[in-house]
Amino acid sequence: MTQFETVDATQGITLKRDFNLFSSFAFGFAFISPIVALYGIFGVALSLAGPSFWWGFLVVFGGQLLVALVFAMLVSRWPIEGSIYQWSARLGGKTFGWFAGWAYMWTLLIAMATVAIAAAGFIANVIGIDNPTGGQKAWIALVVLVFGTIVNLAGRMALKVFMVASIIAEIVGSLGLGTWLLFFHQRNPIGVLFDGSIGLAEGTGYLSLSGPFLLAMVFIGFSFVGFESAGAIAEEVSEPRKNLPKAILFALIFIAVVVMYTSLALILAVPDLDAVRSGSVADPVNFTLTSQLGSQIAKPVEVLFVIGFLASFLALQTSASRMIWSFARDNALPASKMLSRLSRKQRQPVGPLLITMVVGAALFLLSNVAENVYTLMLNFTSGGFFLSFLFPLVGFVLVNLRGRWRAGPFSLGKASLPVAVIALVWVAFEFLNIAWPRPFFTEAFLNWSIWIAMLILSVVGTAIFLVVRRAIPVVTGVEFRMAGEAEPEGEVPDEEGIPELKREYS
Repeated sequence: MTQFETVDATQGITLKRDFNLFSSFAFGFAFISPIVALYGIFGVALSLAGPSFWWGFLVVFGGQLLVALVFAMLVSRWPIEGSIYQWSARLGGKTFGWFAGWAYMWTLLIAMATVAIAAAGFIANVIGIDNPTGGQKAWIALVVLVFGTIVNLAGRMALKVFMVASIIAEIVGSLGLGTWLLFFHQRNPIGVLFDGSIGLAEGTGYLSLSGPFLLAMVFIGFSFVGFESAGAIAEEVSEPRKNLPKAILFALIFIAVVVMYTSLALILAVPDLDAVRSGSVADPVNFTLTSQLGSQIAKPVEVLFVIGFLASFLALQTSASRMIWSFARDNALPASKMLSRLSRKQRQPVGPLLITMVVGAALFLLSNVAENVYTLMLNFTSGGFFLSFLFPLVGFVLVNLRGRWRAGPFSLGKASLPVAVIALVWVAFEFLNIAWPRPFFTEAFLNWSIWIAMLILSVVGTAIFLVVRRAIPVVTGVEFRMAGEAEPEGEVPDEEGIPELKREYS
Protein backbone atom coordinates (compact mmCIF):
# COMPACT_ATOMS: atom_id res chain seq x y z
CA MET A 1 0.00 0.00 0.00
CA THR A 2 1.22 3.47 -0.83
CA GLN A 3 1.20 6.38 1.55
CA PHE A 4 -1.84 7.90 -0.13
CA GLU A 5 -3.95 4.78 -0.54
CA THR A 6 -7.41 5.76 0.63
CA VAL A 7 -9.97 4.07 2.80
CA ASP A 8 -13.52 4.94 3.77
CA ALA A 9 -13.54 7.13 6.89
CA THR A 10 -16.78 5.54 8.05
CA GLN A 11 -15.29 2.01 8.05
CA GLY A 12 -13.03 2.19 11.07
CA ILE A 13 -10.20 4.41 9.78
CA THR A 14 -10.46 7.87 11.23
CA LEU A 15 -8.38 10.98 11.73
CA LYS A 16 -5.36 10.74 14.03
CA ARG A 17 -5.38 12.68 17.29
CA ASP A 18 -1.90 14.11 16.81
CA PHE A 19 -2.55 17.63 18.13
CA ASN A 20 -2.34 18.60 21.80
CA LEU A 21 -3.28 21.83 23.58
CA PHE A 22 -0.19 23.74 22.43
CA SER A 23 -0.33 22.62 18.80
CA SER A 24 -4.06 23.34 18.53
CA PHE A 25 -3.40 26.79 20.02
CA ALA A 26 -0.55 27.28 17.54
CA PHE A 27 -2.90 26.29 14.71
CA GLY A 28 -5.45 28.93 15.70
CA PHE A 29 -2.68 31.48 16.24
CA ALA A 30 -1.17 30.86 12.79
CA PHE A 31 -4.56 30.90 11.06
CA ILE A 32 -4.65 34.70 11.17
CA SER A 33 -1.05 35.41 12.00
CA PRO A 34 -0.56 38.72 13.84
CA ILE A 35 2.05 39.57 11.21
CA VAL A 36 -0.54 38.97 8.47
CA ALA A 37 -3.28 40.76 10.36
CA LEU A 38 -1.20 43.78 11.35
CA TYR A 39 0.57 44.31 8.05
CA GLY A 40 -2.69 43.84 6.16
CA ILE A 41 -4.64 46.49 8.06
CA PHE A 42 -2.23 48.91 9.72
CA GLY A 43 -1.53 51.19 6.77
CA VAL A 44 -5.09 51.53 5.57
CA ALA A 45 -6.52 51.96 9.08
CA LEU A 46 -3.94 54.62 9.97
CA SER A 47 -4.55 56.56 6.76
CA LEU A 48 -8.33 56.34 7.14
CA ALA A 49 -8.80 57.18 10.80
CA GLY A 50 -5.50 58.46 12.12
CA PRO A 51 -3.67 57.13 15.18
CA SER A 52 -6.94 56.95 17.13
CA PHE A 53 -7.92 53.91 15.05
CA TRP A 54 -5.98 51.96 17.72
CA TRP A 55 -8.97 52.12 20.06
CA GLY A 56 -10.87 50.08 17.51
CA PHE A 57 -8.70 47.11 18.48
CA LEU A 58 -10.19 47.19 21.97
CA VAL A 59 -13.75 47.38 20.62
CA VAL A 60 -13.28 44.49 18.18
CA PHE A 61 -11.37 42.38 20.69
CA GLY A 62 -14.12 42.84 23.30
CA GLY A 63 -16.78 41.68 20.85
CA GLN A 64 -14.74 38.78 19.54
CA LEU A 65 -13.91 37.59 23.06
CA LEU A 66 -17.65 37.12 23.67
CA VAL A 67 -17.89 35.16 20.42
CA ALA A 68 -14.92 33.03 21.44
CA LEU A 69 -16.57 32.23 24.78
CA VAL A 70 -19.68 30.97 22.99
CA PHE A 71 -17.61 28.94 20.53
CA ALA A 72 -15.64 27.48 23.46
CA MET A 73 -18.93 26.23 24.92
CA LEU A 74 -19.98 24.77 21.57
CA VAL A 75 -16.71 22.96 20.90
CA SER A 76 -16.73 21.62 24.45
CA ARG A 77 -20.04 19.91 23.78
CA TRP A 78 -19.46 19.05 20.12
CA PRO A 79 -15.71 18.62 19.40
CA ILE A 80 -16.37 17.62 15.80
CA GLU A 81 -14.40 18.24 12.61
CA GLY A 82 -16.18 20.96 10.68
CA SER A 83 -16.84 23.24 13.67
CA ILE A 84 -19.29 25.93 12.50
CA TYR A 85 -21.07 23.53 10.15
CA GLN A 86 -21.51 20.82 12.78
CA TRP A 87 -22.46 23.20 15.59
CA SER A 88 -25.05 24.99 13.45
CA ALA A 89 -26.57 21.73 12.22
CA ARG A 90 -27.03 20.47 15.77
CA LEU A 91 -28.47 23.77 16.92
CA GLY A 92 -30.72 24.66 14.00
CA GLY A 93 -31.18 21.63 11.76
CA LYS A 94 -29.51 20.28 8.67
CA THR A 95 -30.59 23.06 6.27
CA PHE A 96 -29.42 25.75 8.69
CA GLY A 97 -26.15 23.91 9.30
CA TRP A 98 -25.51 23.20 5.63
CA PHE A 99 -25.69 26.86 4.64
CA ALA A 100 -23.54 27.85 7.64
CA GLY A 101 -20.89 25.39 6.49
CA TRP A 102 -21.24 26.47 2.87
CA ALA A 103 -20.57 30.11 3.80
CA TYR A 104 -17.65 29.17 6.05
CA MET A 105 -16.13 26.77 3.52
CA TRP A 106 -16.01 29.43 0.81
CA THR A 107 -14.72 32.01 3.25
CA LEU A 108 -11.83 29.69 4.07
CA LEU A 109 -11.10 28.91 0.42
CA ILE A 110 -11.14 32.56 -0.63
CA ALA A 111 -9.09 33.63 2.40
CA MET A 112 -6.58 30.89 1.57
CA ALA A 113 -6.18 32.27 -1.95
CA THR A 114 -5.86 35.90 -0.85
CA VAL A 115 -3.19 35.03 1.73
CA ALA A 116 -1.23 33.07 -0.90
CA ILE A 117 -1.31 36.02 -3.30
CA ALA A 118 -0.26 38.40 -0.52
CA ALA A 119 2.57 36.04 0.44
CA ALA A 120 3.68 36.00 -3.21
CA GLY A 121 4.45 39.72 -3.05
CA PHE A 122 6.80 39.27 -0.09
CA ILE A 123 8.41 36.17 -1.59
CA ALA A 124 9.02 38.09 -4.79
CA ASN A 125 10.82 40.83 -2.87
CA VAL A 126 12.90 38.31 -0.92
CA ILE A 127 14.09 36.54 -4.10
CA GLY A 128 14.90 39.84 -5.80
CA ILE A 129 11.84 40.55 -7.96
CA ASP A 130 11.01 44.22 -7.50
CA ASN A 131 7.48 45.38 -8.31
CA PRO A 132 6.23 41.92 -9.38
CA THR A 133 3.51 41.79 -12.00
CA GLY A 134 0.14 40.16 -11.42
CA GLY A 135 1.26 37.18 -13.47
CA GLN A 136 4.42 36.72 -11.43
CA LYS A 137 2.43 36.88 -8.20
CA ALA A 138 -0.02 34.30 -9.53
CA TRP A 139 2.80 31.87 -10.41
CA ILE A 140 4.47 32.33 -7.03
CA ALA A 141 1.09 31.87 -5.30
CA LEU A 142 0.66 28.64 -7.26
CA VAL A 143 4.01 27.41 -5.96
CA VAL A 144 2.88 28.30 -2.42
CA LEU A 145 -0.33 26.34 -3.04
CA VAL A 146 1.50 23.23 -4.26
CA PHE A 147 4.03 23.51 -1.43
CA GLY A 148 1.25 23.82 1.17
CA THR A 149 -0.59 20.81 -0.25
CA ILE A 150 2.57 18.70 -0.10
CA VAL A 151 3.20 19.74 3.52
CA ASN A 152 -0.40 18.92 4.46
CA LEU A 153 -0.21 15.52 2.76
CA ALA A 154 3.12 14.79 4.46
CA GLY A 155 1.39 14.64 7.84
CA ARG A 156 0.58 16.62 10.93
CA MET A 157 4.15 16.72 12.20
CA ALA A 158 5.24 18.89 9.26
CA LEU A 159 2.22 21.10 9.86
CA LYS A 160 3.06 21.49 13.54
CA VAL A 161 6.65 22.47 12.68
CA PHE A 162 5.37 25.35 10.56
CA MET A 163 2.95 26.44 13.26
CA VAL A 164 5.76 26.60 15.83
CA ALA A 165 7.97 28.45 13.32
CA SER A 166 5.15 30.95 12.90
CA ILE A 167 5.01 31.64 16.64
CA ILE A 168 8.79 32.16 16.74
CA ALA A 169 8.52 34.53 13.78
CA GLU A 170 5.78 36.44 15.57
CA ILE A 171 7.81 36.78 18.77
CA VAL A 172 10.82 38.11 16.87
CA GLY A 173 9.02 39.99 14.12
CA SER A 174 6.21 41.52 16.15
CA LEU A 175 7.01 41.61 19.86
CA GLY A 176 10.75 42.01 19.38
CA LEU A 177 10.54 44.81 16.82
CA GLY A 178 7.67 46.42 18.70
CA THR A 179 9.66 46.53 21.93
CA TRP A 180 12.73 47.95 20.19
CA LEU A 181 10.67 50.68 18.53
CA LEU A 182 8.79 51.49 21.72
CA PHE A 183 11.86 51.91 23.91
CA PHE A 184 14.41 53.34 21.48
CA HIS A 185 12.55 54.95 18.56
CA GLN A 186 9.46 56.65 19.94
CA ARG A 187 8.81 59.81 17.90
CA ASN A 188 5.22 60.65 18.85
CA PRO A 189 3.61 61.24 22.26
CA ILE A 190 0.97 58.88 23.58
CA GLY A 191 -1.54 61.69 23.04
CA VAL A 192 -1.58 60.99 19.27
CA LEU A 193 -3.87 58.06 20.04
CA PHE A 194 -6.60 60.67 20.46
CA ASP A 195 -5.84 62.27 17.08
CA GLY A 196 -8.38 61.35 14.43
CA SER A 197 -7.58 64.09 11.97
CA ILE A 198 -5.84 61.88 9.45
CA GLY A 199 -8.26 60.60 6.88
CA LEU A 200 -11.19 62.61 8.23
CA ALA A 201 -13.20 63.66 5.18
CA GLU A 202 -14.55 67.19 5.29
CA GLY A 203 -18.08 67.26 6.63
CA THR A 204 -17.98 63.62 7.77
CA GLY A 205 -18.44 62.81 11.44
CA TYR A 206 -15.63 60.70 12.85
CA LEU A 207 -18.03 58.19 14.41
CA SER A 208 -20.75 58.40 11.76
CA LEU A 209 -21.77 55.43 9.63
CA SER A 210 -19.54 56.61 6.80
CA GLY A 211 -16.94 58.05 9.16
CA PRO A 212 -13.29 56.99 9.41
CA PHE A 213 -13.52 55.08 12.70
CA LEU A 214 -16.18 52.58 11.63
CA LEU A 215 -14.46 52.22 8.29
CA ALA A 216 -11.20 51.43 10.06
CA MET A 217 -13.07 48.82 12.14
CA VAL A 218 -13.96 47.08 8.88
CA PHE A 219 -10.29 46.25 8.45
CA ILE A 220 -9.60 45.70 12.15
CA GLY A 221 -12.24 42.96 12.13
CA PHE A 222 -9.93 40.88 9.94
CA SER A 223 -7.29 40.91 12.71
CA PHE A 224 -9.40 38.99 15.20
CA VAL A 225 -10.83 36.06 13.28
CA GLY A 226 -9.33 32.59 13.02
CA PHE A 227 -9.49 31.66 16.71
CA GLU A 228 -12.39 29.34 15.85
CA SER A 229 -10.13 27.32 13.52
CA ALA A 230 -8.93 25.19 16.44
CA GLY A 231 -12.40 23.63 16.28
CA ALA A 232 -11.93 22.80 12.60
CA ILE A 233 -9.39 20.11 13.60
CA ALA A 234 -11.36 18.97 16.65
CA GLU A 235 -11.17 15.24 15.93
CA GLU A 236 -7.39 15.49 15.56
CA VAL A 237 -6.86 16.95 19.05
CA SER A 238 -6.30 14.87 22.17
CA GLU A 239 -8.79 15.46 25.00
CA PRO A 240 -10.70 17.94 22.81
CA ARG A 241 -13.45 18.78 25.31
CA LYS A 242 -10.80 20.08 27.70
CA ASN A 243 -8.15 21.40 25.29
CA LEU A 244 -10.12 23.08 22.52
CA PRO A 245 -11.94 25.72 24.62
CA LYS A 246 -8.55 26.76 26.01
CA ALA A 247 -6.96 26.79 22.54
CA ILE A 248 -9.72 29.02 21.13
CA LEU A 249 -9.52 31.54 23.97
CA PHE A 250 -5.71 31.53 24.23
CA ALA A 251 -5.31 32.04 20.47
CA LEU A 252 -7.61 35.07 20.40
CA ILE A 253 -6.09 36.67 23.50
CA PHE A 254 -2.49 36.15 22.37
CA ILE A 255 -3.24 37.47 18.87
CA ALA A 256 -4.93 40.53 20.38
CA VAL A 257 -2.01 41.27 22.71
CA VAL A 258 0.58 40.95 19.93
CA VAL A 259 -1.38 43.01 17.40
CA MET A 260 -2.31 45.81 19.80
CA TYR A 261 1.17 46.04 21.34
CA THR A 262 2.99 46.09 17.99
CA SER A 263 0.50 48.50 16.48
CA LEU A 264 0.97 50.90 19.42
CA ALA A 265 4.74 50.75 18.99
CA LEU A 266 4.45 51.47 15.26
CA ILE A 267 2.08 54.42 15.77
CA LEU A 268 4.42 56.01 18.29
CA ALA A 269 7.42 55.41 16.02
CA VAL A 270 6.01 56.77 12.71
CA PRO A 271 8.54 59.52 11.87
CA ASP A 272 6.15 61.70 9.84
CA LEU A 273 2.42 61.45 10.49
CA ASP A 274 1.85 64.38 8.13
CA ALA A 275 3.27 62.31 5.29
CA VAL A 276 0.78 59.58 6.11
CA ARG A 277 -1.97 62.20 6.20
CA SER A 278 -1.09 63.50 2.75
CA GLY A 279 -1.06 60.01 1.26
CA SER A 280 2.57 60.28 0.15
CA VAL A 281 3.45 57.21 2.25
CA ALA A 282 1.87 54.13 0.74
CA ASP A 283 3.26 51.68 3.31
CA PRO A 284 3.58 53.17 6.84
CA VAL A 285 5.00 49.91 8.26
CA ASN A 286 7.89 49.73 5.82
CA PHE A 287 8.35 53.52 6.01
CA THR A 288 8.66 53.37 9.81
CA LEU A 289 10.97 50.36 9.93
CA THR A 290 13.36 51.63 7.26
CA SER A 291 13.38 55.17 8.66
CA GLN A 292 14.03 54.08 12.22
CA LEU A 293 16.08 50.92 11.78
CA GLY A 294 17.66 51.36 8.35
CA SER A 295 17.02 49.77 4.97
CA GLN A 296 19.07 46.71 5.95
CA ILE A 297 16.23 45.63 8.24
CA ALA A 298 13.77 45.30 5.37
CA LYS A 299 14.95 41.94 4.03
CA PRO A 300 15.04 40.04 7.37
CA VAL A 301 11.62 41.47 8.27
CA GLU A 302 10.22 40.34 4.94
CA VAL A 303 11.54 36.83 5.60
CA LEU A 304 9.62 36.82 8.90
CA PHE A 305 6.55 38.05 7.01
CA VAL A 306 6.91 35.16 4.55
CA ILE A 307 7.02 32.64 7.42
CA GLY A 308 3.91 34.18 8.96
CA PHE A 309 2.03 34.21 5.66
CA LEU A 310 3.00 30.61 4.83
CA ALA A 311 1.87 29.38 8.25
CA SER A 312 -1.40 31.28 7.85
CA PHE A 313 -1.89 29.74 4.40
CA LEU A 314 -1.26 26.23 5.73
CA ALA A 315 -3.77 26.69 8.56
CA LEU A 316 -6.38 28.06 6.16
CA GLN A 317 -5.88 25.20 3.69
CA THR A 318 -6.07 22.63 6.48
CA SER A 319 -9.29 24.17 7.84
CA ALA A 320 -10.86 24.31 4.38
CA SER A 321 -9.99 20.68 3.65
CA ARG A 322 -11.44 19.54 7.00
CA MET A 323 -14.63 21.49 6.32
CA ILE A 324 -15.00 19.77 2.95
CA TRP A 325 -14.28 16.40 4.54
CA SER A 326 -16.85 16.98 7.28
CA PHE A 327 -19.44 17.85 4.64
CA ALA A 328 -18.57 14.75 2.63
CA ARG A 329 -18.76 12.45 5.66
CA ASP A 330 -22.39 13.56 6.04
CA ASN A 331 -23.08 13.02 2.31
CA ALA A 332 -23.61 16.77 2.05
CA LEU A 333 -21.63 17.30 -1.17
CA PRO A 334 -21.60 15.71 -4.61
CA ALA A 335 -18.99 12.91 -4.83
CA SER A 336 -19.12 12.57 -1.02
CA LYS A 337 -17.98 8.95 -1.05
CA MET A 338 -14.71 9.90 -2.71
CA LEU A 339 -14.20 13.08 -0.68
CA SER A 340 -14.77 11.34 2.67
CA ARG A 341 -11.89 8.91 2.19
CA LEU A 342 -8.63 9.17 4.15
CA SER A 343 -5.09 8.14 3.29
CA ARG A 344 -4.25 4.97 5.19
CA LYS A 345 -0.84 5.93 6.57
CA GLN A 346 -1.36 9.58 7.56
CA ARG A 347 -5.18 9.44 7.67
CA GLN A 348 -5.38 12.66 5.70
CA PRO A 349 -8.39 13.78 3.60
CA VAL A 350 -6.51 13.66 0.29
CA GLY A 351 -9.52 14.43 -1.93
CA PRO A 352 -10.49 17.63 -0.04
CA LEU A 353 -6.86 18.80 0.01
CA LEU A 354 -6.68 18.39 -3.76
CA ILE A 355 -9.98 20.27 -4.10
CA THR A 356 -8.50 23.21 -2.19
CA MET A 357 -5.56 23.17 -4.60
CA VAL A 358 -7.81 23.21 -7.68
CA VAL A 359 -10.05 25.97 -6.30
CA GLY A 360 -7.02 28.02 -5.24
CA ALA A 361 -5.42 27.70 -8.67
CA ALA A 362 -8.68 28.78 -10.32
CA LEU A 363 -8.89 31.86 -8.09
CA PHE A 364 -5.26 32.75 -8.88
CA LEU A 365 -6.03 32.53 -12.59
CA LEU A 366 -9.12 34.72 -12.22
CA SER A 367 -7.23 37.31 -10.20
CA ASN A 368 -4.59 37.48 -12.93
CA VAL A 369 -6.85 37.72 -15.99
CA ALA A 370 -9.76 39.71 -14.54
CA GLU A 371 -9.28 43.13 -13.00
CA ASN A 372 -10.59 43.66 -9.44
CA VAL A 373 -11.05 39.93 -8.68
CA TYR A 374 -8.41 40.10 -5.95
CA THR A 375 -10.18 43.11 -4.41
CA LEU A 376 -13.47 41.19 -4.51
CA MET A 377 -11.84 38.23 -2.77
CA LEU A 378 -10.25 40.47 -0.15
CA ASN A 379 -13.53 42.26 0.54
CA PHE A 380 -15.47 39.03 0.99
CA THR A 381 -12.94 37.39 3.30
CA SER A 382 -13.59 39.54 6.37
CA GLY A 383 -17.33 39.76 5.79
CA GLY A 384 -17.53 36.01 5.17
CA PHE A 385 -16.12 35.17 8.59
CA PHE A 386 -18.65 37.35 10.39
CA LEU A 387 -21.48 36.02 8.22
CA SER A 388 -20.45 32.47 9.15
CA PHE A 389 -20.27 33.36 12.85
CA LEU A 390 -23.90 34.52 12.78
CA PHE A 391 -25.25 30.99 12.21
CA PRO A 392 -24.03 29.23 15.39
CA LEU A 393 -24.70 32.34 17.47
CA VAL A 394 -28.32 32.57 16.29
CA GLY A 395 -28.76 28.84 16.89
CA PHE A 396 -27.19 28.99 20.35
CA VAL A 397 -29.40 31.90 21.45
CA LEU A 398 -32.59 30.22 20.20
CA VAL A 399 -31.78 26.88 21.83
CA ASN A 400 -31.07 28.65 25.13
CA LEU A 401 -34.30 30.65 24.93
CA ARG A 402 -36.19 27.38 24.48
CA GLY A 403 -34.44 25.92 27.53
CA ARG A 404 -32.95 23.06 25.51
CA TRP A 405 -29.24 23.74 25.92
CA ARG A 406 -27.17 21.14 27.74
CA ALA A 407 -23.69 22.41 28.52
CA GLY A 408 -20.45 20.55 27.95
CA PRO A 409 -17.47 20.59 30.33
CA PHE A 410 -16.81 24.27 29.54
CA SER A 411 -19.74 26.49 30.47
CA LEU A 412 -20.51 30.05 31.57
CA GLY A 413 -23.53 28.86 33.53
CA LYS A 414 -26.28 31.47 33.87
CA ALA A 415 -24.15 33.98 31.99
CA SER A 416 -24.27 31.86 28.81
CA LEU A 417 -27.39 33.43 27.33
CA PRO A 418 -26.53 37.09 28.08
CA VAL A 419 -23.03 36.63 26.68
CA ALA A 420 -24.42 34.93 23.57
CA VAL A 421 -27.01 37.67 22.96
CA ILE A 422 -24.38 40.42 23.19
CA ALA A 423 -22.04 38.40 20.97
CA LEU A 424 -24.83 38.00 18.40
CA VAL A 425 -25.57 41.74 18.41
CA TRP A 426 -21.86 42.48 18.03
CA VAL A 427 -21.35 40.09 15.08
CA ALA A 428 -24.49 41.35 13.33
CA PHE A 429 -23.26 44.93 13.77
CA GLU A 430 -19.74 44.19 12.51
CA PHE A 431 -21.03 42.20 9.55
CA LEU A 432 -23.27 45.07 8.49
CA ASN A 433 -20.41 47.49 9.11
CA ILE A 434 -18.17 45.45 6.79
CA ALA A 435 -20.83 44.80 4.14
CA TRP A 436 -22.31 48.31 4.11
CA PRO A 437 -21.95 49.68 0.53
CA ARG A 438 -20.01 52.82 1.36
CA PRO A 439 -18.64 54.79 -1.62
CA PHE A 440 -15.12 53.60 -0.82
CA PHE A 441 -14.24 52.35 -4.31
CA THR A 442 -14.80 54.24 -7.54
CA GLU A 443 -16.37 51.11 -9.07
CA ALA A 444 -19.84 50.79 -7.55
CA PHE A 445 -19.91 46.99 -7.78
CA LEU A 446 -16.88 46.76 -5.48
CA ASN A 447 -18.79 48.62 -2.78
CA TRP A 448 -21.53 45.98 -3.09
CA SER A 449 -19.04 43.11 -3.45
CA ILE A 450 -19.98 41.22 -0.27
CA TRP A 451 -23.69 41.24 -1.15
CA ILE A 452 -22.92 40.19 -4.73
CA ALA A 453 -20.73 37.32 -3.51
CA MET A 454 -23.45 36.25 -1.03
CA LEU A 455 -26.05 36.22 -3.81
CA ILE A 456 -23.88 34.10 -6.11
CA LEU A 457 -22.94 31.65 -3.36
CA SER A 458 -26.58 31.42 -2.21
CA VAL A 459 -27.81 30.56 -5.70
CA VAL A 460 -25.09 27.98 -6.32
CA GLY A 461 -25.41 26.60 -2.78
CA THR A 462 -29.18 26.22 -3.04
CA ALA A 463 -28.83 24.25 -6.28
CA ILE A 464 -26.28 21.88 -4.68
CA PHE A 465 -28.25 21.54 -1.45
CA LEU A 466 -31.40 20.51 -3.32
CA VAL A 467 -29.42 17.69 -4.94
CA VAL A 468 -27.87 16.31 -1.73
CA ARG A 469 -30.37 17.22 1.01
CA ARG A 470 -32.11 13.83 1.21
CA ALA A 471 -28.82 12.07 1.95
CA ILE A 472 -27.84 14.43 4.79
CA PRO A 473 -28.66 13.04 8.25
CA VAL A 474 -30.79 14.96 10.73
CA VAL A 475 -28.50 15.82 13.62
CA THR A 476 -30.47 18.37 15.67
CA GLY A 477 -29.45 17.97 19.30
CA VAL A 478 -27.49 14.77 18.67
CA GLU A 479 -24.47 14.32 20.89
CA PHE A 480 -20.95 13.41 19.81
CA ARG A 481 -19.36 10.42 21.46
CA MET A 482 -15.66 9.58 21.32
CA ALA A 483 -14.32 6.06 21.70
CA GLY A 484 -14.52 4.95 25.31
CA GLU A 485 -16.72 7.87 26.30
CA ALA A 486 -20.06 7.19 27.96
CA GLU A 487 -23.07 8.30 25.94
CA PRO A 488 -24.25 11.61 27.46
CA GLU A 489 -27.75 12.30 28.53
CA GLY A 490 -29.50 15.02 26.59
CA GLU A 491 -32.21 15.84 24.13
CA VAL A 492 -33.73 13.06 22.08
CA PRO A 493 -33.10 13.77 18.40
CA ASP A 494 -35.34 12.92 15.48
CA GLU A 495 -35.06 9.22 14.73
CA GLU A 496 -33.92 9.92 11.18
CA GLY A 497 -30.58 11.17 12.44
CA ILE A 498 -29.77 8.49 15.02
CA PRO A 499 -28.23 5.74 12.83
CA GLU A 500 -25.85 8.14 11.10
CA LEU A 501 -24.57 9.70 14.31
CA LYS A 502 -23.74 6.76 16.52
CA ARG A 503 -20.24 6.43 15.06
CA GLU A 504 -17.31 6.35 17.43
CA TYR A 505 -14.13 8.19 16.53
CA SER A 506 -10.68 7.13 17.62
